[in-house]
Amino acid sequence: MLKDLDARPILAVSDLDRARRFYGETLGLIEDAADGEEDMLAYRTGSTRLTLYVSEFAGTNRANALVWPVDGGIEDVVADLRGRGVTFERYDFPGTDYVDGIHIAGDARMVWFKDPDGNILHLVQGM
Repeated sequence: MLKDLDARPILAVSDLDRARRFYGETLGLIEDAADGEEDMLAYRTGSTRLTLYVSEFAGTNRANALVWPVDGGIEDVVADLRGRGVTFERYDFPGTDYVDGIHIAGDARMVWFKDPDGNILHLVQGM
């Protein structure tokens, strides 16, 4: 039954105004109606809907919270986000080079960055 349903990402944030600035202005996502909920925001991202909700546990996950597959041109996406003030994480993975904010492993290109609450967001190309 679940195999036929679309999953929707949902992330905890501590401050909706700060989240609105980051996800809307910094990342450039378009806000979507959050079904009348006062303590929630929703954004369209591709064919999915990202929901943000207020929680005291925002940012406590220390693993990837959200991933965007990039079909090509991850360098352009990284440059655009960097120009909007996004700072990229650097991780030391065996067999991975790190060039200009991008982790490179064979044909794969990967970047990680955090939202204001510390949720880990991930872009990946070639996987």
